[in-house]
Amino acid sequence: MKIVFFEAEKWECDILQQACCNHEVVFTDEELGTGNVGLYRDADIISPFVHSALNHSVLECFEHLQFVATRSTGYDHIDLDYCTRNSIPVSNVPVYGDQTVAEHVFALLLAISHKIPEAINRTRKGDFSQKGLQGFDLQGKTLGVIGTGSIGKRVVEIAQGFRLNVLACDPRPDDVFADRYGVSYVDLDRLLEQSDVVTLHVPGSKSAKHLLSDREFARMKRGVVLINTARGSVVDTQALLYALADGKVSAAGLDVLPDEPSIREEAELIRSFFDKKHDLETLFANHVLQHMRNVIVTPHSAFNTKEAVERILTTTGENIVGFIEGAPRNLVNKH
Repeated sequence: MKIVFFEAEKWECDILQQACCNHEVVFTDEELGTGNVGLYRDADIISPFVHSALNHSVLECFEHLQFVATRSTGYDHIDLDYCTRNSIPVSNVPVYGDQTVAEHVFALLLAISHKIPEAINRTRKGDFSQKGLQGFDLQGKTLGVIGTGSIGKRVVEIAQGFRLNVLACDPRPDDVFADRYGVSYVDLDRLLEQSDVVTLHVPGSKSAKHLLSDREFARMKRGVVLINTARGSVVDTQALLYALADGKVSAAGLDVLPDEPSIREEAELIRSFFDKKHDLETLFANHVLQHMRNVIVTPHSAFNTKEAVERILTTTGENIVGFIEGAPRNLVNKH
């Protein structure tokens, strides 16, 4: 079988090569898209990361695609309906970075609460003044955790060390976990009304699109801090901009934005205007967020530790071998 890995860094190749040593393996650091799919159309198995766009027009170019093994937990970059209709199983990596991403949540929160980026920029210029650098303690504040899957639970556990009060919202409350960690499950409105910090840990599904928009921001405490390491589509970016400008949201720590691949360079903003592939208002709202002093944006890197990436590669290799041997695992679609 021919297996193609997209968005692969050089050091990852050795681990993946070992898992697929009896097959033809191709590695590329490129993202898969309409511009290059023709080069790989004879692949039997493909393994993308989150920036590749496996939409209908890309997938239909493959001549005999049999399996997709995404090296991520999320799979909203893949047209699952197409894969299911064409009997192409899709696997993911269900758990690899719950602790890793949870730590990033607090990295963002502490950077905001102690104004770390501004303090660093100031001292690099030789300015050691304290003016404007007063932050706030986490102890005694209320943390609202939206989604208590594996990552949300790790966030709750870390929050105990900071002596934060925790509210949680999830369609499937875990009462045993709540009792153990002193968590109160409440509905979304109550969580928004009572939380000093809101952190998102929900999948990027259609039902979760713009989970936080104008109505939800209006219900929040004035001065709330928002952390999003989930998916960019979960937050209405323009509504967030209004909330930041109004002071309803005092600061935001964002590891994800809508249409991330299209805002990596300013040239992409211009190109997007002409090809109409993306919502231009959202792209420019993202651009504004990146330059606001009370917003910290990281490049979807919450997962990116050596240990977490090694877990991704190991599980991906196991997923591919399992499919080849007739025992597919971690499937996310029916086929």
